[in-house]
Amino acid sequence: MSPSSPLHLAVALDGTGWHPASWREPVARPRELFTAAYWADLVAEAERGLLDFVTFEDGLGLQSSHHLAPDDRTDQVRGRVDAVLLAARIAPLTRHIGLVPTAVVTHTEPFHLSKAIATLDYVSTGRAGVRVQITARPHEADHFGRRTIPRIEAYDSPVVTDLFDEAADYVEVVRRLWDSWEDDAEIRDAATGRFIDRDKLHYIDFEGRHFSVKGPSITPRPPQGQPLVTALAHQTVPYRLVARQADVGYVTPRDAEHAREIVAEIRAEQGTAGRAQEPLHVFGDLVVFLDDDPAAATARRERLDEAAGEPYESDARIFAGTPAQLADLLQELQAAGLTGFRLRPAVLGHDLPAITRGLVPELQRRDAFRQAYEADTLRGLLGLARPANRYAAA
Repeated sequence: MSPSSPLHLAVALDGTGWHPASWREPVARPRELFTAAYWADLVAEAERGLLDFVTFEDGLGLQSSHHLAPDDRTDQVRGRVDAVLLAARIAPLTRHIGLVPTAVVTHTEPFHLSKAIATLDYVSTGRAGVRVQITARPHEADHFGRRTIPRIEAYDSPVVTDLFDEAADYVEVVRRLWDSWEDDAEIRDAATGRFIDRDKLHYIDFEGRHFSVKGPSITPRPPQGQPLVTALAHQTVPYRLVARQADVGYVTPRDAEHAREIVAEIRAEQGTAGRAQEPLHVFGDLVVFLDDDPAAATARRERLDEAAGEPYESDARIFAGTPAQLADLLQELQAAGLTGFRLRPAVLGHDLPAITRGLVPELQRRDAFRQAYEADTLRGLLGLARPANRYAAA
């Protein structure tokens, strides 16, 4: 993609925003966090801004200020609704925007996720995706009681490498299950009494170190054929998961040079995985504080840090400034090889409208973002073709 090509934009929805003190802002609506109306309003705002898709965060344990263990804090948002169910609830209220819930693929079963995301694709008429995520937290393994995960000190341990290998197999099973019904397997001929052609339902017979799954799915092939698979990656091992199995990878570059290095590594891993000719988007993740005056954005970040009692730190770069300054940065990073961006609004009630009503018009003025939705499916919005079914006869 050339630097002058239009870029893709997504937003990551989490609680009241990505800053831990965001729930204390007047625009935050914390009492509505567990209502469908709250999330419907956020997605409607994102769709008004013509964004490609939204992601919904999720997990197998309460949010924590510690990466690998629970905490006892009572001054931050805790608790979530199920991301896949939420996306299915929101889908009929939207027309164009993609819906990408997070699903943890450790401790859960690929058969269940495959039919859940296939169902979401039907409910949304072809706008579903999933963000796959692992967990290495021992206390979350305790919620299931089927296996233990040893306590680790960092995410670069062999335990985590094994969990990412498991995730790759998990996605492979999910993808095969999506293909286990051919597109024309349903006949629905009342006169002859034939609803399906059983010869067009296929056993996937997956046998791997982590899963043994026979199939077929109970849900017909999704409208997109293969809903979008996405993953967040920070280093080589998760980069390999993105290269092997994802349609979109989210990365966290510090600057343009770092972005070039990340993209080059992912493209190399893509070649190693035998996918060099397949399209793969690499999106940059940024936390954003957006205001018309850069000093106001910086002051707001400082005020939130003071309310939280400590400076906010993130795995992703934190940007505080104006929509025009953010547009400059996005185009600089795009020139380094990124094809889009997943923005994390620091305060959803403030920064999401600043994205849709400030950043988007600025990018449109630069001819760097769409003026209208140009496709009916999420794959279409991202320029991804509907893939052929691997089990169908040529």
